[in-house]
Amino acid sequence: CDQLSTQYYDECKTMADRIAEMRVLLKKELIDTGSKLDWEFITEQIGMFAYTGMTKEMCEKLTNKHHIFLTMDGRISMAGINSKNVKKVAAAIHDVTQG
Repeated sequence: CDQLSTQYYDECKTMADRIAEMRVLLKKELIDTGSKLDWEFITEQIGMFAYTGMTKEMCEKLTNKHHIFLTMDGRISMAGINSKNVKKVAAAIHDVTQG
């Protein structure tokens, strides 16, 4: 039982570290893509979701134009962002926020 508990907590830490790394990478890519908006809050938040501050209209455009899905209040799943899609996600967010 102790072995399973240790494995569980190790895997949770691995997942949490990956999500934190994606937050840092998303913020970097948003800046690199030319956004002038302040994205500091992305790395200040914790957990599997990030509140982007985007309006319903921006969220609809992100979904309809770029096929990136999030709740209409601007909450996006950080678990769905990875090293292979983070540039696309950042470019799409930059496009809809025009920042």
